Amino acid sequence: MASYLIRKLEQFTKFSSTDRQVLEDAARARVRHFRSREDIIREGDEPRNVNLFLGGWACRYKSLEDGRRQIMSYFIPGDLCDLNIFVLRSMDHSILALTPVTVAEISRDLLEDITVNQPRITQALWWESLVTASIQREWTVNLGQRTAFERIAHLLCELFFRLRAVGLTQDNTCEIPLTQVDIGETVGLSTVHVNRTLQELRGAGLITLRDKILVIHDLEAMQNAALFNPNYLHLNHVGRHLDANVD
Repeated sequence: MASYLIRKLEQFTKFSSTDRQVLEDAARARVRHFRSREDIIREGDEPRNVNLFLGGWACRYKSLEDGRRQIMSYFIPGDLCDLNIFVLRSMDHSILALTPVTVAEISRDLLEDITVNQPRITQALWWESLVTASIQREWTVNLGQRTAFERIAHLLCELFFRLRAVGLTQDNTCEIPLTQVDIGETVGLSTVHVNRTLQELRGAGLITLRDKILVIHDLEAMQNAALFNPNYLHLNHVGRHLDANVD
């Protein structure tokens, strides 16, 4: 059940069979299911567990009093939600299931046991937290500096690279179960502007996006159009010096 998390963390360092079993056991501790468009946790709730996403897509968001919403990050299979969440008394944002979602709830005690007794996993989790912060910095640049065309192209590139890292792409094709409203609330554009920009991307021969399936026809050209450099995702095995000596 932890296969996506293992694939993701092994972008940093290669695990031993013991490491993998520890993560598999954590993923089975308490499994919950959520319906599409159901809140997994709401702003103001007391955080009690770290959520490991086993299947489906979710997002982190904040809403204004008049109903306007800003999506601030996406969760795909293999992602962990806020490793240090236990230091907070209440959530300052909400987490929404965008599709049917399956999560494993990892308790404070279990997480502390892993971090004390499994140093290789601990360093991989530090890496995961740093990558999450790096993605947030890139999203700030996206909102503040890139054009509408670049914003959406950059978002699609990032999601493709993240999905590829956990084995959820086939060639240059992946599932993107987002509505145009979702995309607009992510990149700060109206739904009309999102629709027009997606048509521009299609017209440029860069993508096909139909029935939630994204095909990137020329990945290098798409990256150039988006001003996308995947270095901020740190998917280059930077923790190879920590690799386990046994499989």
